[in-house]
Amino acid sequence: MSNPYTSLSLDSKSYTEYELAGLCFSKLASFSLEPWEYSLYGFILHWISDEGFVTVKTSGSTGKPKEIKISKNAMIASAKLTGEFLKLQKGNKALLCLPVDFIAGKMMIVRAFVFGLDLIPTKPDGNPLKENNECFDFAAMTPMQVFNILEDEKGIGKLNNIKNLIIGGGEINKGLEDKLINLKNNTYHTYGMTETITHIALKKINGNSKNEGFIALKNVWFEQDERDCLIINAPHISGEKIITNDIVLLKSKMEFEFIGRYDNVINSGGIKIIPEIIEGKLSQFINQRFFVYGKPDEKLGEKTVLVIEGKPDIEIEKILNKIQFSKYEKPKEIIFINQFVETGNGKINRKNTLLKT
Repeated sequence: MSNPYTSLSLDSKSYTEYELAGLCFSKLASFSLEPWEYSLYGFILHWISDEGFVTVKTSGSTGKPKEIKISKNAMIASAKLTGEFLKLQKGNKALLCLPVDFIAGKMMIVRAFVFGLDLIPTKPDGNPLKENNECFDFAAMTPMQVFNILEDEKGIGKLNNIKNLIIGGGEINKGLEDKLINLKNNTYHTYGMTETITHIALKKINGNSKNEGFIALKNVWFEQDERDCLIINAPHISGEKIITNDIVLLKSKMEFEFIGRYDNVINSGGIKIIPEIIEGKLSQFINQRFFVYGKPDEKLGEKTVLVIEGKPDIEIEKILNKIQFSKYEKPKEIIFINQFVETGNGKINRKNTLLKT
């Protein structure tokens, strides 16, 4: 099947396929573009080409990071599920503030093609609304971008200017979620990965329809394996089940609560500890970025260690003493690192960060 979606509205100007190709070739021939702009126009040009597949890098959610090919038809199907859920309409203004090198940024462009959205690209930095007070019908951001926006005294108002906001690419801790609960728009935490062509489930985190679990999009359903890890059935993407390393509480075939990553589980004295549960308890008290991991220990096998981004702070030990931990949960050691190592799409690279200790 040929790609029927080859015209696009970009910065409030409509382009036919022919005009779009001319624009992209002209932009890519320029020596003044920033790297993110090369990625933007390069992907648009590839999308309107006759090539039936798009090559994307995985984040490693279902194994080691790798490059995979995804059919454009599957991307179109994924875009339709999101657009129909959010009731996107032709002419709606969509903010693109994610790197186009990764699937989340690519899919924002595909949704604009499929639904006739007016795509407004901006540099995908830590605070994409710093100089922007416009209103948008739709935007996708990372938790870190949202956190940075809320550091601004006008941040709440700026986020309220986005009618439908989806947040993905990482966990939303309790502290950030509490700040988002009172937003007047529709704000969702997404669940997905490259292999599922971004999200296949959404969790409403504000308003009257707020819910605790992730709800499957249309034609998606869930199972669990013997590790209690999520298995995804998404026929529009793949005829095979997608087995993840995410430990979940499965509430039904259509809903689950995320518990933690199987890869991160700490075995301390024979007791299995999920770092994300500890991180959830800490998130209300620690403002810096942090994570918990299992450090090899002669007696326990692994001991629970808290790693915090920033300068040493003696108050952290006092904070730990105020929190109700189980015997093995309470961090036995605190490590401060000046700056965490990040992956290309802005997630904390725990493994490489720990190499700095």
